[in-house]
Amino acid sequence: MTDDLHEPLIPAPRALDVRAAKPGRVPLDEDTTLDAGPGTEGVARWLRSSLGAATGLPFAPGAGPRAIRLRVDPEVEEAYGPEGYRLSTAGSADDVAVLVAGGSAAGVFWGVQTLRQLLGPDACRRAPAGRAAWDLPGLTIEDGPRFPWRGLMLDVARHFLPKDDILRQLDLMAAHKLNVLHLHLTDDQGWRVEIERHPRLTEVGAWRARTKWGHRASPLWNETPHGGYYTHADIREIVAYAAERHITVVPEIDVPGHSQAAIAAYPELGNTDVVDTAALTVWDTWGVNPNVLAPTEATLRFYEGVFEEVLELFPSTFVHVGGDECPKDQWKESPTAQARIKKLGLADENELQSWFIRHFDRWLADRGRRLIGWDEILEGGLAPGAAVSSWRGYGGGVTAAEAGHDVVMCPEQQVYLDHRQAPGEDEPMPIGYVRTLEDVYRFEPVPPGLSPEAAAHVLGTQANVWTEVMENRSRVDYQVFPRLAAFAEVAWSALPAPGERDFAGFEHRMDTHYRRLDALGVDYRPPTGPRPWQQRPGVLGRPLEGAPPIV
Repeated sequence: MTDDLHEPLIPAPRALDVRAAKPGRVPLDEDTTLDAGPGTEGVARWLRSSLGAATGLPFAPGAGPRAIRLRVDPEVEEAYGPEGYRLSTAGSADDVAVLVAGGSAAGVFWGVQTLRQLLGPDACRRAPAGRAAWDLPGLTIEDGPRFPWRGLMLDVARHFLPKDDILRQLDLMAAHKLNVLHLHLTDDQGWRVEIERHPRLTEVGAWRARTKWGHRASPLWNETPHGGYYTHADIREIVAYAAERHITVVPEIDVPGHSQAAIAAYPELGNTDVVDTAALTVWDTWGVNPNVLAPTEATLRFYEGVFEEVLELFPSTFVHVGGDECPKDQWKESPTAQARIKKLGLADENELQSWFIRHFDRWLADRGRRLIGWDEILEGGLAPGAAVSSWRGYGGGVTAAEAGHDVVMCPEQQVYLDHRQAPGEDEPMPIGYVRTLEDVYRFEPVPPGLSPEAAAHVLGTQANVWTEVMENRSRVDYQVFPRLAAFAEVAWSALPAPGERDFAGFEHRMDTHYRRLDALGVDYRPPTGPRPWQQRPGVLGRPLEGAPPIV
């Protein structure tokens, strides 16, 4: 697609033709009905509840001449895949024909997201916009995603986000045609999912006495206790809400590192022969924690119980086990860990971590699921069947893909949205590398030089949102948007040509998209810089000593 077309859509569709449809505007009013074909009933419910709320139109069921027709079409699936769609509009005051045909119900849903954008920013509101007249341009759009995995990783362990904030985030993802929410549910600073057989994980592990304010080098603390967790009922509601929007929720239970919250709740999970684990509390600062799980049979049985409940709650094919940033110092000192290495005939502590991950790879595979982990799971040998989230640059993903393993590209240098958006001192809590809207837009998930066979193993990409410096929904909004719009186009839209993206055209389309974000109530960072109320004065508005490099 080229950006000289008439409609400012994000993500950009593959093909938009205003000449293939009858010219002029296609009106929608109280007489416009909704004709939902087999398999599209859920999409029809969403359309009535969302578009109906914004437009004030009833979209009553009906197959008359003035209808929006939703259809699953095998020909669309053959051309653009199950998430592809064809949207065409034509008509007059007496004869409206709006057709959204998808390769599956998901394709129809994504087509309806485009339909909402075509109606203008007011169609994104949660309440009637006060407009009596609505219309669509006459056009045909044919579209489908570049990648099947278009994800957002949200860290709810460092700062807990209530259930309603997660539901809102799913709505925002759906508006951008993202289809995977990776929930980082456990870490040193908090355990966020109820496990009924191990109640202390949330009774103790979900709460910390205080929280560092800012990045790990900040001298400031918020002395208010912080915590929270999702009950089984909460998770079921989140998963069902996501499924209605054709989004898969992938849970992450981090092992064997990033586990101090679990050890604080159940000290026997830690390396008790080298550390007084009974004295540990839920960690109240940031960084890489030395307290890791003990490589014992008892630990394996405990986490098998955890994963049994997780599988009951999350139907996703993939289950994320973390596997990142696991210091080996305690294992090197632990007689128990060293005995385990000797008994298993392992070479070193890296292979011990690989043994730990391989155990859960087999355990999940036996139950019809697939393990995915951060690229550290490559150390000591990659578990058969495992997929890799490549965060430390492209290297881990390239290694895994060339070895025949599936990969999700999420390198911190490009798509960590907790990193600062500009070099100025007015950025709130600036950490990491400067990654502007344009930087994210020019990110390419498939690195050059990857063989075609390996490139086929790139499932897609995701943006990662670590929340050490994001204490609430507004701060998450600020860090995530508008960069998530740029990322969504990277994940969805095919490249016009290798290495080519028209940022000037994207910026032009963003002029309209900012109004959509306003209508959705998003506290995004404006292109001119932070609003005054979004700035943080003093030390919080400057790079902190010891923080990651600001380049």
